[in-house]
Amino acid sequence: MNLSNLKPEEGSIHTSKKRLGRGQGSGKGGTASRGHNGQKSRSGYSKKLGFEGGQMPLQRRVPKFGFNNINRKEYQAVNLETIQLLIDNKKIKDSMSIQSFIDNGLANKNDLIKVLGSGSINSSIKITAHKFSKTAIAQIEKSGGEAITI
Repeated sequence: MNLSNLKPEEGSIHTSKKRLGRGQGSGKGGTASRGHNGQKSRSGYSKKLGFEGGQMPLQRRVPKFGFNNINRKEYQAVNLETIQLLIDNKKIKDSMSIQSFIDNGLANKNDLIKVLGSGSINSSIKITAHKFSKTAIAQIEKSGGEAITI
């Protein structure tokens, strides 16, 4: 084996055998397969990202209104009536932690949980969550329970 019989791997080369713009006899002379005139036939042509042939590009057509606060905290809302349903179905007994919310499918492991006061709660229960509404705290304490904020 020597340098004269080295060849690239089969299928690794994708260039055409014809050299462009090397006279009419080559079959690719004259316009060098670029067609006649127009922007794409010139040297140095490059299409801008998002260019749509002069039509107003999508990123300029779509309205840009509103504001996304990067510091916003999203809470997973859980109502008292949902907690009462779990108590009635004997899924929870005397306390409800963050893990109980996750185990019962009310929140995911990275969610912040807020307990809202919709519905009513009858049994005394100790609920641990990230946030409580005023009505939820009032109803929990009225039934003899405790609302613990993390």
